[in-house]
Amino acid sequence: MNRRNRTLLSGIGAGTLVVALAACAPGAGGTSDPDTDTGAISTDISGVEDMTLTVWDQETRGGQNEQMEQLNAAFEEKYPNITIERNSQSFDDLATTLRLALTGNDAPDVVQANNGRNSMGAFVEAGQLRPLDDYAAEYGWTDRYSENVLQYSTYGEEGAVFGEGELYGLPQVGEVVGVFYSKAKLAELGLEVPETWADFEDAVEAASADGPALQLGNIEQWPAGHVFGPIQGQYVDAADVTALGLGNPGASWTSQDNVDAAAELQDWVEAGYFNEGVNGTDYDAAWQAFGSGDGTFLMGGSWLAADLEDAMGDDVGFFAPARDDGTIATTGGTGLPFTVTSAAENSDVAAAYIDFITSDEAMEVLAETGNLPVNRTAELAPSDGVLADVYAVFGEVTESGELLPYLDYATPTFGDTLGQALQDLIDGRVDPEAFTEQLETDYAGFTSGDE
Repeated sequence: MNRRNRTLLSGIGAGTLVVALAACAPGAGGTSDPDTDTGAISTDISGVEDMTLTVWDQETRGGQNEQMEQLNAAFEEKYPNITIERNSQSFDDLATTLRLALTGNDAPDVVQANNGRNSMGAFVEAGQLRPLDDYAAEYGWTDRYSENVLQYSTYGEEGAVFGEGELYGLPQVGEVVGVFYSKAKLAELGLEVPETWADFEDAVEAASADGPALQLGNIEQWPAGHVFGPIQGQYVDAADVTALGLGNPGASWTSQDNVDAAAELQDWVEAGYFNEGVNGTDYDAAWQAFGSGDGTFLMGGSWLAADLEDAMGDDVGFFAPARDDGTIATTGGTGLPFTVTSAAENSDVAAAYIDFITSDEAMEVLAETGNLPVNRTAELAPSDGVLADVYAVFGEVTESGELLPYLDYATPTFGDTLGQALQDLIDGRVDPEAFTEQLETDYAGFTSGDE
């Protein structure tokens, strides 16, 4: 929720891979033109007349920008008939400008669109994005991507259903929420890295004997969701969490399992497991305090790995505790998917571009430029360090676990609703039952069509 998608490593050259990428050609076929298209598509764009492909992205930071520059150069080298005109903006700027751009006469061909209902969902509803299932079949995208990753780029019933229906985009990078820890402090306690949620609870209790074990800054309201989400994953069936998180009908926030999850978070607060003044502490201040030696654990997203490694060196590790059945269920997702607009000059070229920048070879460029590739994650993991842990966790949860959605995806207003409710729960202003009732009001109102 309100993901802070940061570059995992400082930029590293990946020039050796550009040549390999340029040598990778899509499958054979014809070309399509929007003015004469009869419904047939082609994965061979080598015969397309010279044209410019306009791409809007938000990959502005160090390694994020570097991987885009390298992949774009490799694409143009492979297809000299295609020139990429790139417009790169910050996440906030793209969110502001894209909506207007898609309604204009000069809309871009390929755009990164935020997964949520108020962005991608709205664009799908307005008919401004092209469904990509036909290209997915030709390129084998459903073999390349796991189902629980593709669901975040999938909408049905003209945008009314999130997570099911037609595919509208592909992401490059992954995100996962887990637990950062101090290896030295865990060793002082005589504890191994927790494998299960019960092990983690025991370790938090033991580590809190001489002071709070967990650091959390929640003045912005959204960070507590990165603590509650993994707790919820231990209590609530993954299908129900997904329905709640994607704003689809069929689940309820007031179930006993959700109440129990809320009760655990409140119990942790009351037991003194967190630093004082959680709701008055800035998000950055909390992870920086952990990086400086305060506390044993920090529940947070993979995007913090590079900063924490800079602060703690080899002392920082990362894990995600397993449920009773041995699988990992935790909050996470993907970077913004690349989509094809309905106004694209040539959808074959646009789809070929997306295939190229998300290919198996592209994942190598992403890894070398310090990003967390959404595919081949475990295979491309560094040999050691916290990033090796992050890669391994994301690989395991996407291949054999449950990657649970950011809960603010649910409705256009759910980020505010959840943020305020979590602050109230942490401060003891509401009990677990009242907390879940607040969330149910927003969720049920949206799914029933009353909002």
